[in-house]
Amino acid sequence: MKDLVIDLEAEKNEILKRYRALLRASKSTLQKGDKRLIRKAFEIAVESHKDMRRKSGEPYIYHPIAVAQIAAEEIGLGPTSIVCALLHDVVEDTDVTLEDIEREFGKKVSKIIDGLTKISGVFDTNSSLQAENFRKMLLTLADDVRVILIKLADRLHNMRTMEFMPRDKQLKLSSETVYLYAPLAHRLGLYAIKSELEDLSMKYMERETYQFIKKKLNEKKAEREKFIHDFIQPVKNTLEEQGIHADIFGRPKSIHSIWNKMKKKGIPFEEVYDLFAIRVILDSSPEHEKADCWKAYSIVTDSYRPNPDRLRDWVSSPKANGYESLHTTVMGPRGQWVEVQIRTKRMNEIAEKGFAAHWKYKESSSDSGLDQWIHKVRELLRNPESNALDFLDDFKMNLFSDEIFIFTPKGALIQLPSNATALDFAFEIHSDVGASCIGAKVNHKLVPLSYNLQNGDQVEIITSSKQTPKEDWLNFVVTAKAKAKIKSSLKEEKRRIAEDGKEILERKLKSLKITYNSDNINKLTLHFKLTTSQDLFYNVAKGIIDLKDLKEYQASERVIENKPQDKIEQEQVQNILRNIKTKDSDILLIGEDMQKIDYKLSSCCNPIPGDDVFGFITVNDGIKIHRTNCPNATKLMANYGYRIVKARWTTQHELAFLTGLRITGIDDVGLINKLTTVISNDFKVNMRSITVDSDNGIFEGTIMVYVNDTEHLDSLIKRLKQVKGVTAVTRFDSASTPFEKAS
Repeated sequence: MKDLVIDLEAEKNEILKRYRALLRASKSTLQKGDKRLIRKAFEIAVESHKDMRRKSGEPYIYHPIAVAQIAAEEIGLGPTSIVCALLHDVVEDTDVTLEDIEREFGKKVSKIIDGLTKISGVFDTNSSLQAENFRKMLLTLADDVRVILIKLADRLHNMRTMEFMPRDKQLKLSSETVYLYAPLAHRLGLYAIKSELEDLSMKYMERETYQFIKKKLNEKKAEREKFIHDFIQPVKNTLEEQGIHADIFGRPKSIHSIWNKMKKKGIPFEEVYDLFAIRVILDSSPEHEKADCWKAYSIVTDSYRPNPDRLRDWVSSPKANGYESLHTTVMGPRGQWVEVQIRTKRMNEIAEKGFAAHWKYKESSSDSGLDQWIHKVRELLRNPESNALDFLDDFKMNLFSDEIFIFTPKGALIQLPSNATALDFAFEIHSDVGASCIGAKVNHKLVPLSYNLQNGDQVEIITSSKQTPKEDWLNFVVTAKAKAKIKSSLKEEKRRIAEDGKEILERKLKSLKITYNSDNINKLTLHFKLTTSQDLFYNVAKGIIDLKDLKEYQASERVIENKPQDKIEQEQVQNILRNIKTKDSDILLIGEDMQKIDYKLSSCCNPIPGDDVFGFITVNDGIKIHRTNCPNATKLMANYGYRIVKARWTTQHELAFLTGLRITGIDDVGLINKLTTVISNDFKVNMRSITVDSDNGIFEGTIMVYVNDTEHLDSLIKRLKQVKGVTAVTRFDSASTPFEKAS
């Protein structure tokens, strides 16, 4: 008993120590009376959470203090946010009510906490509810951006302390994070937080790759630091000679961005040259900022030769999230490319702390990109038609996109995501202009609606009163605003056609002597495998379903009527079983207690034993197994977390699994023969297909082979790499990776 008392005493001291660290972090923003409010919030939080513990066994209060610390130190938020961060779980987890909070701290604090509480379980048991909750969170963003910033701090701390969570929870949280929270942090200009969220997600979703890159980075650390020191010296000397004060340092790239580069370019770690970026942070007064950045640029490029295609000027035209910086890539002293970022202290603070710093400097910047973006979010939220999941996808698309700048005929500047088309531009001007758009003139030349705009284009839209939005428009617009408006117009059009279809169906059913009632309409909808009765009416109006189909339905209904009910049910059960049963049964352990269950292997990522996998419960196909790094996994886990089941392989080896290998090399006589010898004779592996392409002496081939597990595959890859002339062998998923439907 005595031990416990000492333990509690030590915890009490630790809590106070952490609280003092929080006060130190928030010192710069505190004004008179703020400290008292923070103290009061701290005391309420300690009292409310006193009997609660985290999964790690630590007192729960460590979490709210850490969230407040992140909000203050890493995002730069003020006292109101610190109070809200300390209390963010109180209303949800304890007896304290929003009324109590309002009485103690006022309306603003209670409103922010209400926003945080509503969305605390942003992703819940039902997919549309997850999306609805996210939509709620964005509504509060439109009112008070601090809600989202505190939510990001909360998510960051949860991700940092996730090692005690069960594996399926880790995967679910990591997926949500990389799917929504990291893009949000990026959009709000919080680059450091965005990178850390991506790295932490990768740590749990791609464990081996993460550890491999981390180990490699540590091995080369000393060598890298010496290179950075040698690179910086001449630039530093010249800047000092010219009287420009600057901090110059090398910053390693995040593990996630290195992995992205490896995947995108299909290269091993050793070939990723820009493992770090050099930052030049100038101490410059607001009126000289731009000139000083270009001065520093000319000094860097005098010392090292720049790559002319890799200059990015976000000083003259800042990004939509307020980011300003000059980026150039130069040839370093040892013949490798080095990225150099040049910015002032003010620009750096906005890049590091995003939104919070942006508000601090707001007086100096007129109508910034960030304000425009929030205005767009508000507009999107006002669209009552949009289905929550569609909304989520459309919204997410606009989170990560880079911007291009387009001019109107009168010279006004409009910002659009890269890949935007002439039609996006039309909707950006006004939804009526978009809806009636028939073409556009880009730089005085006539172009179609699907024309991809380039930075600096001048665009004039041509409209016609007879034009209405078309279904295929959705294939080439990229802005969420255009997508939402087109969907809403198409729904209206579909509703009108369905009204006519309803009358036609009523007449047809009458002629077949089938009663027109909701029960029969539902049966018909199911029979034709449609989702809603509106789809049924629409298909009738369009002639997709005609009298012949209805007669077939009538005949099948009669057969069913003549069968006893228990027989029908028995048949349905048998069908479901037949669907789920596959020849690959019994090799996967699935579910909480890991019992053996039938499953199907997903074709979008072709998992093989040894891969890190999870099960996804589909509506029509039983349980499907995906690799955790499958292209569709993130979306499935983020949107349908409740349908995920744990899965791991047993050690059986007698089955073969199909996987693909991409082989590149120098074309040589007999190369194919050597490869097939290794595969068929040495490894006794069966091939399903082989395609080879040779171009100017470069050999490229894809081979689909059957292997037992990842170990078997790895040794095959290793052996193939030893074949003379082969330069790279990589595994790929299936030939195409269409999005796996949740059903």
